[in-house]
Amino acid sequence: MNITRKDVDAVNAVLTVQIAKADYAEKVEKTLKDYRRKANVPGFRPGMVPVGLVKKMYGKAVLAEEVNKTLSDGLFGYIRENNLQVLGEPLPNETEQKPVNFDTDEDFEFVFDVALAPEINISLDKKIKITEYEIAVDEKMVENQIQSYKSRFGRYEQEDVAEEKDVLRGDIQEVGGEIVAKDVVISAQHIKSATQKKLFIGAKKGDVVKFSPNKAYKGNETEIAALLKIDKEKAKDLTSEFEYTINTITRYFEAELNQDLFDKVYGEKVVTSEDEFRSKIEEEIKASLKINSDYKFALDTKQVLLKKAEKVEFPEAFLKRWLLATNEKMTEEVIEKDFPKMLEELKWQVISDKLVKENEIKVEQSDLLEQAKKTTRSQFAQYGMMNIPDDILDSYANEMLKKQESVENLARQAMEDKLLEVVKNAISLQKESISMEDFGKLFEK
Repeated sequence: MNITRKDVDAVNAVLTVQIAKADYAEKVEKTLKDYRRKANVPGFRPGMVPVGLVKKMYGKAVLAEEVNKTLSDGLFGYIRENNLQVLGEPLPNETEQKPVNFDTDEDFEFVFDVALAPEINISLDKKIKITEYEIAVDEKMVENQIQSYKSRFGRYEQEDVAEEKDVLRGDIQEVGGEIVAKDVVISAQHIKSATQKKLFIGAKKGDVVKFSPNKAYKGNETEIAALLKIDKEKAKDLTSEFEYTINTITRYFEAELNQDLFDKVYGEKVVTSEDEFRSKIEEEIKASLKINSDYKFALDTKQVLLKKAEKVEFPEAFLKRWLLATNEKMTEEVIEKDFPKMLEELKWQVISDKLVKENEIKVEQSDLLEQAKKTTRSQFAQYGMMNIPDDILDSYANEMLKKQESVENLARQAMEDKLLEVVKNAISLQKESISMEDFGKLFEK
């Protein structure tokens, strides 16, 4: 096999692959012998099918398969051995490629267009200035988190007299009608009619409350159907009154701000005063907000470095052709519309790959585990769960690492985090404290 390269320009090249009979003949013969041994042809015992018949039946397909394998191995082997930084994948040349005939040809020639990543010379130095924002934690954030903990670790108690926010359970029956439902849940706070709401507030366990579901929920057939456990169509024109027998009244009490709450949130005696509790919450919020800050820093870094590469030439014509050839759902119209964004992402990939290589950044198994824990913490934090025990973090993280797709995502995130740390240490980092409100406005610009 012979492979030659012809550079069209700095970012486009043509690779010509010449395959001789000697490159594939032995593999073709071996495959045909295997076919002969396994072929089930009427009139012949297994392994006794004439070689000529086997070649007639399978020869062309086997030849095509082996030539394609040889071509693929040779082409991508050449790219690896010559350290070609290709973009996308090689595409058949549309002008120089000659027709291939597997019936008559013994030697084959394949011509491919390849796109080469341009040389981007970007150095990280103190001339580059990027702001790292520290989002200030205010008292309202702390209070909201405290309220969240008080709500989550509250308790339910049974009561005798109903208040607006209590949850009632009971049985309901249509007055003079057929509709009957057991274990129906009602809370006065969800009743839309003030008059109907008053019928339940102050009612006692065991009382029978006579009311109109139609008036209570102002004709909302979805809510009426759910309450009475009937079809929406049946609830549509229902105007009769019902009797509701109260079986239980449950009231929720939020947790008090005391040692019991501190222990439930952070573990026994980890926090022993309200001041410590507030300080701990502030630390957690600050850590959570740093994720937002890091995201903004990553965006700003990307834009600053892309600006330095805005005049670098990329093989745009090839890339558009490659996108169209490799994605069935892609159209020329979509490519023309979305290509600027696609090209920006590709430029950033080339820049970040270069910086990763130059700074010898590597992701180890320990980095993957730590990134998995970080992701898990972030997911729990979305539900207000800040203090997750180490054993639970480890369990979730290890489950993540069992999935290849998750590992790839974690590796990419870990690599980006390491790269951003390298950037921070190399440039002029300008730190600025900012309120959450003003930080949000940065994304409106």
